Amino acid sequence: MRIHCKIVVIAVCFGVFLLLYFFGGNAADDPPLKEVEEDNYFPKFSGLRNNVASKLTKKTPDELHIPHKQPLTYRKVSKVASRGGNAIAKSRQRSDMGVGRPASKRARADEVMHLAVVACGNRLDETLTMVKSALLFSIKSIKFHIFAEDPLTSQFEKGLSQWPHAITNKFQYSIYPITFSVGNAEEWKKLFKPCAAQRLFLPVILKDVDSLLYVDTDVLFLRPMDDMWSFLKAFNTTQLAAMAPEHEIPKIGWYSRFARHPFYGVTGVNSGVMLMNLTRIRSTLFKNSMIPSGLSWEDLLHPLYQKYKNHITWGDQDLLNIIFHYNSECLYTFPCQWNYRPDHCMYGSNCKGAEEEGVSILHGNRGVYHDDKQPAFKVVYDAIHEYPFEDNLFQSLFYPLQTKFLDTVNTLCGRIPQVFLKQVEKSMRTVYEKKVVRHVRPPPK
Repeated sequence: MRIHCKIVVIAVCFGVFLLLYFFGGNAADDPPLKEVEEDNYFPKFSGLRNNVASKLTKKTPDELHIPHKQPLTYRKVSKVASRGGNAIAKSRQRSDMGVGRPASKRARADEVMHLAVVACGNRLDETLTMVKSALLFSIKSIKFHIFAEDPLTSQFEKGLSQWPHAITNKFQYSIYPITFSVGNAEEWKKLFKPCAAQRLFLPVILKDVDSLLYVDTDVLFLRPMDDMWSFLKAFNTTQLAAMAPEHEIPKIGWYSRFARHPFYGVTGVNSGVMLMNLTRIRSTLFKNSMIPSGLSWEDLLHPLYQKYKNHITWGDQDLLNIIFHYNSECLYTFPCQWNYRPDHCMYGSNCKGAEEEGVSILHGNRGVYHDDKQPAFKVVYDAIHEYPFEDNLFQSLFYPLQTKFLDTVNTLCGRIPQVFLKQVEKSMRTVYEKKVVRHVRPPPK
């Protein structure tokens, strides 16, 4: 009897050993997966992973478009030529050294979004916060074109280099000096705000860029920049730029009441967020009130300024309004939630798109990020400015944002917090789903 028991025990042990060997060998053949700690990252959406994983079982890895990590290479200096002279752009370039079949140059170009900003004076922190907001939620990589005064160049390089590698891996940047190809440079520089007129010359300077999103330094992205970039596909054959209306209600709009020059549409447009197809701009002859024939973009700027300089108040924005007044077929207008300003809530809520979908891009003009006149705007800016990269988005960004909004409910803009918070929460969920999809492997066939 004892002999039989020993034989049974030995057989059981041998069977267990075989099972361990079988499963251990299979596990060793599979590549290791990085775990996503969803409960710590987004406690609110801890059940989301199971839903996504169930959908993945029906798709192959190729259908999921799971990207490979790409190594980085750097190029120190690139030169940008313009009619006004040569500008040295200190560049940090990423090249695709892909695994397997390399992507074509056209495919790689399509994967990069271009964003331009002009910074002068004390706009360093504000600009870095804007760049940070663009990187928090965007999916595709971004190439930043930063136009700055010489004293700010080294400060931008230092600030951008201090961010974690996981973040710097998502973008490239070039820094350009302030330059104007026609007219008096000092006169252009002082038009409206310091250096603001630089945006008018982007089609002339960035000759190798096909499309571009320009934003003011006081802009914050509350959803992926990819969504704004997709408006380029909505352009018809004549449209070459896109902006939002200056106001939604003509009777309280500035242009409809006070402008002493032509402007676009009924309320004019605001140029703080401007999407451009630069290739089309460079190849178009623009109608104008000065000569019967059309003028190219660069040839139009200086004579237009000379004609209207005593009648404009908002500088380069007024010049853009004049251009598109005579060329209205060239402009695409996007809804107010893509350029949401204090004017949309300080006189009562008048942006229906923001009420329904939430703010997509916040534009804190009038200096509202740095005073207490519109605390709802300042709360959003402070939350993004203080957020440490790679921290838990919900715990370190969204929850503090919710809490601080309680102090603004007695203001006209703060009484509708969902307008400011809806897209932020939605964007965080998108970031979370992207992480889960990237790391959850479908079961073998």
